[in-house]
Amino acid sequence: MVTLNPYLNYPGNAEEAFTHYKKVFGGEYNIVRFKDAPSEENVTEAEKEKAMHIALPIGKGNVLMATDLVGKRMEKFNPGNDHYLSLFVDSDAEADKIFAGLSEGGSVQLPMSKQFWGAYFGMLTDKWGVRWMINHDYNQDQHGK
Repeated sequence: MVTLNPYLNYPGNAEEAFTHYKKVFGGEYNIVRFKDAPSEENVTEAEKEKAMHIALPIGKGNVLMATDLVGKRMEKFNPGNDHYLSLFVDSDAEADKIFAGLSEGGSVQLPMSKQFWGAYFGMLTDKWGVRWMINHDYNQDQHGK
């Protein structure tokens, strides 16, 4: 089964936006800051408090997610390229199949690989310019997804 969720990019104000969305939709968001990442993350002291990943459950089975763009990633930010379609899948094999299909004729930003937060994850832009994230979350497996 595949779940589709929007993933937004912000120029440094993701937490402010999600505080507002929390008022609108209710619930609580979860946030991982850049300071929480392994030491190889190359961010400035000022960027360490920014949102590496923020997620707000909305309704039944939907999650609005986002990140703050930092460093060189901010150079490419323009309103209109501030989002991804994020697919959550049930297995690494399904992730690989979908990633291969969507990346055909497109470009890969991050090949499918295991990540420190407990997921098998990759990012790509398809040949039509649509940006995708593919995610198999091992933590969900442990919690009976």
